[in-house]
Amino acid sequence: MNIVGNNNDRIIMESLNALFEFATEGIMITNQKGEIIRINPSALKMFGYENGELVGEKLEKLIPKRFADSHPKHRENYNNSPRSRSMGKNLELYGLRKNFTEFPVEISLSYYKNENETFVIAFIVDITERKKYHNSILQLTHSLEKMVEERTKNLQEALRDLEKSKQQLSDSLKKEKELNEMKSRFVTMASHEFRTPLSTILSSTSLIGKYTTTDDDEKRQKHVGRIKSAVANMNLILNDFLSAEHLEEGKVLVNLSVFSYTELVQEVINEIKTLLKEGQNIIYHHTGNDEIYSDKQKIRNILINLISNAIKFTSEGKVITVTSKTEKLNFQLSVADKGIGIPKEEQKYLFDRFFRAKNVTNIQGTGLGLNIVKKYVEALKGDISFKSELNKGTEFNIILPLKSND
Repeated sequence: MNIVGNNNDRIIMESLNALFEFATEGIMITNQKGEIIRINPSALKMFGYENGELVGEKLEKLIPKRFADSHPKHRENYNNSPRSRSMGKNLELYGLRKNFTEFPVEISLSYYKNENETFVIAFIVDITERKKYHNSILQLTHSLEKMVEERTKNLQEALRDLEKSKQQLSDSLKKEKELNEMKSRFVTMASHEFRTPLSTILSSTSLIGKYTTTDDDEKRQKHVGRIKSAVANMNLILNDFLSAEHLEEGKVLVNLSVFSYTELVQEVINEIKTLLKEGQNIIYHHTGNDEIYSDKQKIRNILINLISNAIKFTSEGKVITVTSKTEKLNFQLSVADKGIGIPKEEQKYLFDRFFRAKNVTNIQGTGLGLNIVKKYVEALKGDISFKSELNKGTEFNIILPLKSND
């Protein structure tokens, strides 16, 4: 019986080893220190290394420099609470080849324990071709949007021509009636022609996601769905990435000027009203001197991030409260909501780049906004704090020193 048992164990081990060695997906095993203890041929080929070159090396060797510095902290967090999951959900991940070229990847993590030590298994897929396909979708969408823009321009010109005709036909009731009928028909036609390219965009993006024979159809569907996501959020997301890039490059310049703070708040509120959900309302109250001497653009970005977050994470019918106060030595700003709140155990990570709490995974966002807000506040020599309770709401408080424009 022992011989049979040993033989079965040998067969199982050989099968597992064959699965590891011949898998088309890259597989890598690391210890708690982030050292590579085993890597399969597919992963070696993917990163451009020969057998034996990576064993014992730190995992960060395979990560671009801009991500590698912060990776040990993420690795430590995972070791403290390991679970099988996809890595960097809603983020773009990149690997670094031996020749220092980068390529996009998808990574899934799993783990096992041996003698009280945790070992992490990473399954790595090179998605270069998929990214090319996705970019072609974006190019197609851009082309369709240009068509819509051109059609809209033509319609506007036609409307101007129609107004000229209206003046010429206004001499008689009969002609006026004919003109009204003409306008009615034109509006119907214009509405139909304007909807047609928009419908084409929606149907085309849906069809692009469905016309696939690969196993990654669900993920492609997700990319296509993003093309059709709310346009109002695109400016906010783009602003976040541009700001993050400047911060990454150390381009945090403070440009001071005197401006009306209450006017700035009203401008921001009017600008992002399109994001308000049904029944939501923004209440603003200010006390003290209206004019302050500070960096108007940075305070504007701070307001946009905090207020848009409050809208996004608050349900319909709730109120978002913005209050501000100027005192002799400082300026205070508060943005409070009655939203979903932040889990207590995750609040310490709130200002980390790309951090998103576990209760917002189904809500669109980059995880960059609050990190940018904190860096802007620090650039203005101020402080930011918050208090939050799950399912009851969150309040952010910012204190900035008042400067003189002497």
